[in-house]
Amino acid sequence: MASAQGVGAANEDSVHASPTGVVVLDGLSASKDLPMGCVHGTPWFVRQLGTSLINLIGDNTTLREALRTAITRVNELHCDTCALDTEAVPASTVVMVRERDDVLDYLVLSDNVLLLDLADAGVQAVTDKRVEEVAADEMRTALQGPTGTTEHAARVSELVTVQRRLRNRPGGYWVAATDPSAADEAITGTVDLTKVRQAALLTDGASRLVDSFGTLTWPQLLDFLRTEGPASLISRTREAELSDPACERWPRFKRSDDATAAYVSMLARFDGISGRAGGTQVDDNT
Repeated sequence: MASAQGVGAANEDSVHASPTGVVVLDGLSASKDLPMGCVHGTPWFVRQLGTSLINLIGDNTTLREALRTAITRVNELHCDTCALDTEAVPASTVVMVRERDDVLDYLVLSDNVLLLDLADAGVQAVTDKRVEEVAADEMRTALQGPTGTTEHAARVSELVTVQRRLRNRPGGYWVAATDPSAADEAITGTVDLTKVRQAALLTDGASRLVDSFGTLTWPQLLDFLRTEGPASLISRTREAELSDPACERWPRFKRSDDATAAYVSMLARFDGISGRAGGTQVDDNT
């Protein structure tokens, strides 16, 4: 796994791993237009949430319940010092996997990407794009024109204002912030472990070679992770970003974003059991 800061003041991503689980988070900064309700900031929030999650998913609980409990526990850490009932509080996307007996459980909340290389289904991408769908017109407008101009900044500010009104509300999109019920909106699934060859967990800053730039496919990105590793993937992403500093070839909100990638290989174990019979089961509960 690897994580690197983008153009912001701090890396607001976080990655955590245990012998049976991986958690990747992408922190969302509170709007600069509103007074900040949390004195700790987004990097603190994602570290606390990630630490709580990696400990909780070792228990025999559902991943949704683990996320619900983790949000509650982080709330308890700073409810006495911070105004958690305001709009301007830190939030985060979440993607995690957990080995449990003979299956792999997964959870995705918001626009992180989970890649699963399944023996009889190929590479499958799981992500939650509701944040793009509920404010599609504003997002297209915000992506127009070169970055670094006052006009571009104003369009991005308008998008953030619209998204803020839709965050963690029915008909909108969901992230991990202060409302534990956001866990109920996550995409979850369970896969037969014997069919999982590889997996990757990516924040949107590490997935953009595919979903923003189109220079790789998902299988190619997974192969790159296998052969070169997560740090090299981020370096290759930075090279592409530097070749388009004004964000005109590949429209985006800022030149480079925080990027985190975790790669999980089960190829050695799979090679030893690939002759076993059995089908792939994916239970995708949205």
